[in-house]
Amino acid sequence: MAKCSICGKGVVYGANVSHSNRKTNRTWKPNIRKVRVTINGNTQTVSMCSRCLRTMKKA
Repeated sequence: MAKCSICGKGVVYGANVSHSNRKTNRTWKPNIRKVRVTINGNTQTVSMCSRCLRTMKKA
């Protein structure tokens, strides 16, 4: 599942636009990582995006 369990970031849909202005569908997927995190003394494996992982390492 391509969704961050912390911030809820998920797949975004849009269009490739060529030089001649033809449009085709495309997706932007978040950079999801499975990480082991300690929450309230319990170790859990959660899916989080790299942005949340980076922010968590600062704290």
